[in-house]
Amino acid sequence: MAARNILFVTGTRADYGKMEPLALAAKAQGHRVTFFVTGMHMLERYGLTKSEVHSKGHFEVVEFINQRQGDPQDIILAKTVIGFSDYLKELQPDLVVIHGDRVEALACALVCATNYVLCAHVEGGEVSGTIDELFRHCNTKLSRIHLVSSDEAKRRVVRLGEAEDAVHVIGSPELDIHDQPSGVDLAEVLRHYEIASADYGVCVFHPVTSEADSIGAQAEALFGALEASGRYFVVILPNNDPGSDAINAVIGRLPRDRFRVLPSMRFAYFSELMRNAKLIVGNSSAGVREAPFLGLPSLDIGSRQANRACADSVQGCTAFDREAIEAFLANQWGRRYPRHTGFGTGSAAERFAALLAQPTTWTVPMQKYFVDEPN
Repeated sequence: MAARNILFVTGTRADYGKMEPLALAAKAQGHRVTFFVTGMHMLERYGLTKSEVHSKGHFEVVEFINQRQGDPQDIILAKTVIGFSDYLKELQPDLVVIHGDRVEALACALVCATNYVLCAHVEGGEVSGTIDELFRHCNTKLSRIHLVSSDEAKRRVVRLGEAEDAVHVIGSPELDIHDQPSGVDLAEVLRHYEIASADYGVCVFHPVTSEADSIGAQAEALFGALEASGRYFVVILPNNDPGSDAINAVIGRLPRDRFRVLPSMRFAYFSELMRNAKLIVGNSSAGVREAPFLGLPSLDIGSRQANRACADSVQGCTAFDREAIEAFLANQWGRRYPRHTGFGTGSAAERFAALLAQPTTWTVPMQKYFVDEPN
């Protein structure tokens, strides 16, 4: 098998955790693997998480600052298009791998499409009901290869007019990491991040771009309920979408003896944190993917992950439903559920490697046609 030049795009701490298993599998096959690191990775306010991409020394890395604090998403899109276009022409990759629904992925998919560069999209075909979902479906239409997490996601991608033989169900790649020992123990995680209690819940609450005007009030209600519970929580700061300042203002007022606030965590440490948490609350995809896979109770708040959860361990309510939040904390704290595999079994990297080994992967026609459903 000829060695190829493969470029992965990462813009956040979360999508790097999904990309790393795939990138390691590609490197193990002898391919040249490079990461284009941009977005939140490059912002000190969010933990300067580019360091995690560099830390293990596995990959070639190129950095690009695509935003200043407060830039609207259309400006971030435009800056990323310019920066990625320049680098694409320099590297001339055989394959670009993007993930999900972030604006950086959209920019890079657009550049690939206009330059007829083979692009694979990870975790297309999923729904959430916010502007992120629009970005995700755009990425599907701009990409040539689809690496989806479930059979249901595959059906949606096919309904978008994509050829069925271009859609490959590999599962969610981050589950590969959660399926293996993290490499650290809980005591090390608690010490490293100065977490004061081993009896903790996890909370991750992100902005919803279509609800920026009310997201501060939602955060007030949610964190007010968590504070009233008397429980101890590890809080991971939100991403930098519009509305994050309002959430951060609420988090900034939380009592530090009850809430350990972190801008980000190394993925292995986050995995160990999740395995040992009593439950998770918020609107992160971790609550509907990783948590069910680990058997962890999850309370999904609001609309950000709407229609995405499919496990018995996941409950949902609005941020303003104090009674439901209190009941969840009281009844689910420390409970465990059977492992849910609706988003994969921890074998995404193996399936990705098998796809790379197929000669037909590298000879797909770049011209796409809309495939109508049969009558």
